[in-house]
Amino acid sequence: MQFLWKYIDDIVGKGLDWLVIGKLLVYVSASLVPMALPLAILLSSLMTFGNLGEHYELVAFKSAGISLKRVLRPLAVLVALLSIVAYLFSNYWLPIANLKSKSLLYDVKKQKPTMDIRPGIFSDGLDNFSIRVKDKKVIDDVEHLYDVMIYDHRSQGNRSVTVAKEGMMTVSENKRYLVLKLFDGENYDENFKRKNNYKYPMARTSFDENVIRFDLAQFDLNRTDEDLFKSNYKMLNMDQLASAIDTLTIIRDNHFNQFQEGMYKSFYRFAASKNQKKEKNLVKTKPDIDKLLSSLPLNKQKQVFATAGNLARNSKSRLDSMVDDLYSRDKYIRYHQIYWHKKLTLSFACFILFLIGAPLGAIIRKGGLGMPIVISVVFFLIFHMVSITGEKMAKEGAIEVERGMWMASAILLPIGLFFTYKATSDSSFFRLDNYLYPLKKLFKKKEKKQAESA
Repeated sequence: MQFLWKYIDDIVGKGLDWLVIGKLLVYVSASLVPMALPLAILLSSLMTFGNLGEHYELVAFKSAGISLKRVLRPLAVLVALLSIVAYLFSNYWLPIANLKSKSLLYDVKKQKPTMDIRPGIFSDGLDNFSIRVKDKKVIDDVEHLYDVMIYDHRSQGNRSVTVAKEGMMTVSENKRYLVLKLFDGENYDENFKRKNNYKYPMARTSFDENVIRFDLAQFDLNRTDEDLFKSNYKMLNMDQLASAIDTLTIIRDNHFNQFQEGMYKSFYRFAASKNQKKEKNLVKTKPDIDKLLSSLPLNKQKQVFATAGNLARNSKSRLDSMVDDLYSRDKYIRYHQIYWHKKLTLSFACFILFLIGAPLGAIIRKGGLGMPIVISVVFFLIFHMVSITGEKMAKEGAIEVERGMWMASAILLPIGLFFTYKATSDSSFFRLDNYLYPLKKLFKKKEKKQAESA
């Protein structure tokens, strides 16, 4: 629904086939799997073990000598297999779905709207034609137009105009042409060609009936070559991302080294002696500024200071542009690194949320859709908010990419292990009396001391 509302203006009114819209929704829904799969595992494990605990089936397992660890073992294997499937999906299938969805969405955005003639407004839906009607009525699925004016822009300017009192608009049987039949009208053409054109600059033609056909191929959905989108980091698997990261890093380092070498040469090019012929040696020699200035006359010193000021300003502008360029290059490299780690964090998040959901369901002993949904939403929001925060910080370079992408897993993994330990050790973790008992005991001691002192 969020996708539809975001791109509703690009989809509606373009005459798209339902098959095209269905493909687009299927491709986009694949991008929701990384968010839906961990939440589904968390909710299902909570509901399953909550129902087992609520109906005392876990107690029956324990009385039969089957511990909670043994009950969790087959489900842990199943979730491990799901994590592997999630990794394969994220690494191989999701890039293909992203490629299909982005290319199809790009073509849908470029698609021209369908022909819609509104009374009193010039319509530019058809290439090289502008149509205005005073009134329009639909009779037996046929559009009847009144007081029609058509400008033909195929020649330069508005030199060809057709007016008619009435017209009928239909579509040909093969759906390839828009047929406009005009009645009782005239055509004015300033491009009428004859030998003495300068004496007769305009031709006027009257007609009782005239048929104009417009090619509707311009409204077809033209597919762009998907190879144009394959270089985007969202369309690459882990091996391709690693290769792209290495390539981008080498290009960035070479670009910076060339800039650094050029800056050194611009500063120290006067310091080289006549015997130093190679450019590499020019960078290594540093001049004695005071000695050089004292050997020059006063007017030459002023010229040197003016030249130095210009060089300093130019160098500052070059440095500023280089800083911006390096920042954009580093940010683009970080995007590749982020999507490389995303392939792993998805599968690991599935297992972590199972470690939270299954023991927590055994502890709270509440099944159904009430309490499990509330707890699932709370933990998933924590996971999602921490993940987004870490990803944004990694994108901006505030923290390292590895730390930002694994921040949520590092926070929730100890919580899942703690819940697992509490559940397997038969701890009454959510009993309020266990937390109020120390406070009650403390108040009783104070009351006893007050009574003794009295």
